[in-house]
Amino acid sequence: MDLIQAIIIAIIEGLTEYLPVSSTAHMIFTSSIFGIQEDEFVKMFQVSIQFGAILAVVFLYWKKFFDFKNFNFYIKLAFAVLPALVLGKLFDDKIDEILGNPIPIAIVLVLGGVVLLFIDKIFKNHTIHDEKEITIKKAVIIGFWQCLAMMPGTSRSAASIIGGMQQKLTREAAAEFSFFLAVPTMLAVTVYSIFLKKFNYLGVEQKGYEMLMQGDNLKLFLLGNVIAFIVAVIAIKFFIGVIKKYGFKPWGWYRIIAGIALLVYFRCKYPDMPIINFIFFKQ
Repeated sequence: MDLIQAIIIAIIEGLTEYLPVSSTAHMIFTSSIFGIQEDEFVKMFQVSIQFGAILAVVFLYWKKFFDFKNFNFYIKLAFAVLPALVLGKLFDDKIDEILGNPIPIAIVLVLGGVVLLFIDKIFKNHTIHDEKEITIKKAVIIGFWQCLAMMPGTSRSAASIIGGMQQKLTREAAAEFSFFLAVPTMLAVTVYSIFLKKFNYLGVEQKGYEMLMQGDNLKLFLLGNVIAFIVAVIAIKFFIGVIKKYGFKPWGWYRIIAGIALLVYFRCKYPDMPIINFIFFKQ
């Protein structure tokens, strides 16, 4: 991965991490087009630059995260993140297998878009307008909804927002709690990817931080996080404004159009592949 590719992927991460469009899907498609998706450092990079996006939420909502009098806020996040930590560890290998297959991800992108078109009509009864009204039980349920995003293409943001609305949160409250929940979730994923997970990089099994010490990898990692942070700050403000005015339909149509376009692109790229093999992307 060169400098320009790293910058583009980081911009995409910052733009899409908190939108209900699946940042993972967009980064995988981009790296697949670049022809670098199978590189182990690229896989780790796509996960680890989420740290920059995490800092964007903490920066924008610093009063919430540093209000130590509201200790219940931290308790709710701790309980809500537990399902993702447990199930993420159990299904880590399966998730990695799917990460290399852009076709199933594109299909999920389309299906998720269809859901977003109708989500405002499905969940109409909103009684919770603020994080302080969310009980620990509701937080845990939203945490389980978030686990749907373990299927790349689903979108962690979309899954947790839908879970929030199902628990009677308003669109804005659900979106904000999704932002808050992203911090411990993505922090855990980033730490696991850098310090615990092993990668087969250049024919040698090594951990993420060991890969960072080679070549220009550390420079790309730091630059990627800075770019993801700046772009995510802008994207979060934009997203809140859009859902207040238009709801989730624009994101639903975007997912459907993007997913279909990507399916067409990859079908043109592999025209002779049998349809079953194409769906599961088995060459």
